[in-house]
Amino acid sequence: MILRRRDLLLATGAILVFGRAGLAVPLYEGGPAPKEASSRPRRLTLHNAHTGENFDGPYRDEIGPIPNAMTDLSYLLRDHHENVVGPLYVETLDFLADVLDQVEAPRATVLSGYRTKRTNDMLATRLFGVAEKSQHIVGRAIDITFDGKLADAATAARLMKRGGVGWYPHSHFIHIDSGPVRSWTIDRVGLDRLLIAGRRRKPATRDTGEAVASKGPLTVKERITLQRTLAKRELRLRSR
Repeated sequence: MILRRRDLLLATGAILVFGRAGLAVPLYEGGPAPKEASSRPRRLTLHNAHTGENFDGPYRDEIGPIPNAMTDLSYLLRDHHENVVGPLYVETLDFLADVLDQVEAPRATVLSGYRTKRTNDMLATRLFGVAEKSQHIVGRAIDITFDGKLADAATAARLMKRGGVGWYPHSHFIHIDSGPVRSWTIDRVGLDRLLIAGRRRKPATRDTGEAVASKGPLTVKERITLQRTLAKRELRLRSR
Protein backbone atom coordinates (compact mmCIF):
# COMPACT_ATOMS: atom_id res chain seq x y z
CA MET A 1 0.00 0.00 0.00
CA ILE A 2 1.39 3.38 -1.02
CA LEU A 3 0.78 6.20 1.44
CA ARG A 4 0.60 9.76 0.22
CA ARG A 5 2.94 12.32 1.78
CA ARG A 6 0.07 14.12 3.53
CA ASP A 7 -1.12 10.84 5.05
CA LEU A 8 2.35 10.24 6.43
CA LEU A 9 2.47 13.71 7.94
CA LEU A 10 -1.00 13.54 9.42
CA ALA A 11 -1.20 10.00 10.72
CA THR A 12 -2.49 10.29 14.31
CA GLY A 13 -2.43 14.07 13.86
CA ALA A 14 1.33 14.64 14.03
CA ILE A 15 4.66 13.18 13.00
CA LEU A 16 8.22 13.73 14.14
CA VAL A 17 10.36 15.03 11.29
CA PHE A 18 14.07 14.90 11.92
CA GLY A 19 15.70 18.26 11.24
CA ARG A 20 19.28 19.39 11.23
CA ALA A 21 19.34 20.42 14.88
CA GLY A 22 16.79 18.23 16.61
CA LEU A 23 13.14 17.40 16.14
CA ALA A 24 10.65 19.42 14.18
CA VAL A 25 6.99 18.70 14.68
CA PRO A 26 4.60 19.84 11.93
CA LEU A 27 1.16 19.68 13.56
CA TYR A 28 -2.46 20.06 12.65
CA GLU A 29 -5.22 21.05 15.03
CA GLY A 30 -7.73 18.39 16.05
CA GLY A 31 -5.93 15.18 15.10
CA PRO A 32 -6.01 13.69 11.61
CA ALA A 33 -6.77 16.28 8.96
CA PRO A 34 -10.15 16.23 7.25
CA LYS A 35 -10.35 15.20 3.64
CA GLU A 36 -9.15 18.18 1.65
CA ALA A 37 -10.64 19.02 -1.71
CA SER A 38 -7.21 20.28 -2.65
CA SER A 39 -4.04 21.68 -1.18
CA ARG A 40 -2.97 24.58 -3.33
CA PRO A 41 0.74 25.32 -3.60
CA ARG A 42 1.96 27.88 -1.09
CA ARG A 43 5.35 29.48 -0.65
CA LEU A 44 7.16 31.79 1.74
CA THR A 45 10.28 33.92 1.56
CA LEU A 46 11.61 34.50 5.08
CA HIS A 47 14.80 35.90 6.57
CA ASN A 48 15.79 35.31 10.20
CA ALA A 49 17.04 38.61 11.61
CA HIS A 50 19.09 36.91 14.35
CA THR A 51 20.80 34.07 12.49
CA GLY A 52 20.92 35.46 8.96
CA GLU A 53 19.32 32.27 7.63
CA ASN A 54 16.78 32.26 4.82
CA PHE A 55 13.95 30.17 3.46
CA ASP A 56 12.70 30.80 -0.05
CA GLY A 57 10.40 28.31 -1.66
CA PRO A 58 7.18 26.31 -1.44
CA TYR A 59 6.10 24.66 1.80
CA ARG A 60 2.89 23.19 0.35
CA ASP A 61 2.03 21.58 -2.97
CA GLU A 62 -1.07 19.89 -4.41
CA ILE A 63 -0.63 16.95 -2.02
CA GLY A 64 -0.06 18.91 1.18
CA PRO A 65 2.83 20.13 3.36
CA ILE A 66 6.26 19.37 1.93
CA PRO A 67 8.24 17.48 4.61
CA ASN A 68 11.67 18.86 3.73
CA ALA A 69 10.34 22.42 3.63
CA MET A 70 8.58 21.99 6.97
CA THR A 71 11.82 20.72 8.47
CA ASP A 72 13.74 23.69 7.08
CA LEU A 73 11.13 26.14 8.37
CA SER A 74 11.15 24.52 11.81
CA TYR A 75 14.89 25.04 11.90
CA LEU A 76 14.65 28.64 10.68
CA LEU A 77 12.02 29.41 13.33
CA ARG A 78 13.87 27.68 16.17
CA ASP A 79 14.73 29.31 19.49
CA HIS A 80 18.08 30.81 18.51
CA HIS A 81 18.91 31.66 22.14
CA GLU A 82 19.14 27.96 23.02
CA ASN A 83 19.37 26.51 19.50
CA VAL A 84 16.27 24.38 20.12
CA VAL A 85 13.87 23.39 17.35
CA GLY A 86 10.27 23.34 18.48
CA PRO A 87 6.84 22.40 17.12
CA LEU A 88 5.55 24.06 13.99
CA TYR A 89 1.87 24.37 13.02
CA VAL A 90 1.08 24.60 9.33
CA GLU A 91 -1.99 26.73 10.22
CA THR A 92 0.45 29.37 11.45
CA LEU A 93 2.37 29.30 8.17
CA ASP A 94 -0.87 29.52 6.17
CA PHE A 95 -1.99 32.49 8.27
CA LEU A 96 1.34 34.23 7.69
CA ALA A 97 1.31 33.51 3.95
CA ASP A 98 -2.23 34.86 3.59
CA VAL A 99 -1.39 38.05 5.49
CA LEU A 100 1.64 38.68 3.30
CA ASP A 101 -0.38 37.99 0.15
CA GLN A 102 -3.10 40.38 1.30
CA VAL A 103 -0.68 43.33 1.38
CA GLU A 104 1.41 42.06 -1.55
CA ALA A 105 4.54 41.68 0.57
CA PRO A 106 6.93 39.30 -1.22
CA ARG A 107 9.04 38.54 1.84
CA ALA A 108 9.27 39.06 5.60
CA THR A 109 11.93 39.18 8.29
CA VAL A 110 11.36 36.91 11.27
CA LEU A 111 12.10 38.47 14.64
CA SER A 112 10.81 35.64 16.82
CA GLY A 113 9.42 32.18 16.24
CA TYR A 114 9.50 29.27 18.65
CA ARG A 115 10.64 30.00 22.21
CA THR A 116 11.44 27.62 25.02
CA LYS A 117 9.81 28.51 28.31
CA ARG A 118 13.22 29.44 29.65
CA THR A 119 13.76 31.93 26.83
CA ASN A 120 10.24 33.32 27.19
CA ASP A 121 10.74 33.83 30.93
CA MET A 122 14.03 35.60 30.24
CA LEU A 123 12.42 37.93 27.69
CA ALA A 124 9.55 38.64 30.09
CA THR A 125 12.03 40.17 32.53
CA ARG A 126 13.34 42.51 29.83
CA LEU A 127 10.35 43.38 27.69
CA PHE A 128 6.87 44.49 28.63
CA GLY A 129 4.11 42.57 26.89
CA VAL A 130 5.75 39.12 26.80
CA ALA A 131 2.97 36.78 27.94
CA GLU A 132 3.70 34.11 30.52
CA LYS A 133 1.81 31.54 28.44
CA SER A 134 2.89 32.89 25.07
CA GLN A 135 1.85 31.14 21.87
CA HIS A 136 5.56 31.25 20.97
CA ILE A 137 6.15 28.51 23.56
CA VAL A 138 3.89 26.07 21.70
CA GLY A 139 5.19 26.99 18.25
CA ARG A 140 2.09 28.83 17.08
CA ALA A 141 3.42 32.40 16.92
CA ILE A 142 5.68 34.41 14.62
CA ASP A 143 6.80 38.03 14.95
CA ILE A 144 7.66 39.60 11.61
CA THR A 145 8.58 42.85 9.96
CA PHE A 146 8.95 43.95 6.34
CA ASP A 147 9.30 47.04 4.24
CA GLY A 148 5.77 47.97 3.45
CA LYS A 149 2.31 48.36 4.87
CA LEU A 150 2.68 46.75 8.27
CA ALA A 151 -0.35 48.58 9.67
CA ASP A 152 -2.43 47.27 6.78
CA ALA A 153 -1.06 43.78 7.41
CA ALA A 154 -2.14 43.95 11.06
CA THR A 155 -5.60 45.11 10.02
CA ALA A 156 -5.90 42.34 7.42
CA ALA A 157 -4.79 39.73 9.96
CA ARG A 158 -7.42 40.89 12.47
CA LEU A 159 -10.17 40.70 9.85
CA MET A 160 -9.22 37.10 9.06
CA LYS A 161 -10.02 36.10 12.68
CA ARG A 162 -7.69 33.15 12.56
CA GLY A 163 -5.74 33.77 15.75
CA GLY A 164 -3.93 36.44 17.72
CA VAL A 165 -2.67 39.68 16.20
CA GLY A 166 -0.43 42.23 17.87
CA TRP A 167 0.65 45.52 16.27
CA TYR A 168 3.84 47.20 17.51
CA PRO A 169 4.27 50.36 15.40
CA HIS A 170 7.03 51.89 17.52
CA SER A 171 9.17 48.78 17.06
CA HIS A 172 7.84 48.22 13.52
CA PHE A 173 6.66 44.62 13.70
CA ILE A 174 3.51 42.55 14.00
CA HIS A 175 2.79 39.37 15.92
CA ILE A 176 0.49 36.71 14.51
CA ASP A 177 -0.43 33.34 15.97
CA SER A 178 -2.88 30.53 15.31
CA GLY A 179 -4.12 30.44 18.88
CA PRO A 180 -7.41 31.94 20.15
CA VAL A 181 -8.77 34.88 18.16
CA ARG A 182 -7.80 38.15 19.88
CA SER A 183 -5.85 41.35 19.25
CA TRP A 184 -4.17 43.98 21.32
CA THR A 185 -3.70 47.68 20.83
CA ILE A 186 -3.45 50.38 23.52
CA ASP A 187 -4.26 53.99 22.65
CA ARG A 188 -4.22 52.92 19.02
CA VAL A 189 -0.55 52.02 19.13
CA GLY A 190 1.18 48.77 19.96
CA LEU A 191 2.06 47.40 23.35
CA ASP A 192 5.65 48.45 22.73
CA ARG A 193 4.48 51.93 23.74
CA LEU A 194 4.37 50.53 27.26
CA LEU A 195 8.12 50.16 27.18
CA ILE A 196 8.38 53.94 26.93
CA ALA A 197 5.58 54.74 29.34
CA GLY A 198 6.83 52.14 31.78
CA ARG A 199 10.37 53.28 32.33
CA ARG A 200 11.13 53.53 36.01
CA ARG A 201 11.62 56.98 37.36
CA LYS A 202 14.00 57.69 40.19
CA PRO A 203 12.93 60.11 42.93
CA ALA A 204 13.36 63.79 42.15
CA THR A 205 16.86 65.09 42.78
CA ARG A 206 17.56 68.08 44.97
CA ASP A 207 19.47 69.80 42.17
CA THR A 208 16.77 69.73 39.50
CA GLY A 209 13.62 68.73 41.33
CA GLU A 210 12.82 66.42 38.39
CA ALA A 211 12.51 62.68 38.24
CA VAL A 212 15.09 60.87 36.14
CA ALA A 213 14.35 57.86 33.95
CA SER A 214 16.08 54.68 35.02
CA LYS A 215 17.50 52.17 32.55
CA GLY A 216 16.67 49.21 34.77
CA PRO A 217 13.89 46.82 33.71
CA LEU A 218 10.52 46.95 35.44
CA THR A 219 9.82 44.32 38.04
CA VAL A 220 6.95 41.90 37.48
CA LYS A 221 4.86 43.80 40.02
CA GLU A 222 5.61 47.12 38.31
CA ARG A 223 4.71 45.72 34.88
CA ILE A 224 1.42 44.31 36.14
CA THR A 225 0.54 47.61 37.81
CA LEU A 226 1.38 49.52 34.64
CA GLN A 227 -0.62 47.12 32.47
CA ARG A 228 -3.69 47.50 34.68
CA THR A 229 -3.40 51.29 34.70
CA LEU A 230 -3.17 51.51 30.92
CA ALA A 231 -5.91 48.92 30.41
CA LYS A 232 -8.26 51.01 32.56
CA ARG A 233 -7.35 54.11 30.57
CA GLU A 234 -8.05 52.29 27.31
CA LEU A 235 -11.42 51.13 28.65
CA ARG A 236 -12.35 54.69 29.52
CA LEU A 237 -11.39 55.86 26.04
CA ARG A 238 -13.51 53.16 24.39
CA SER A 239 -16.53 53.99 26.53
CA ARG A 240 -16.59 57.63 25.42
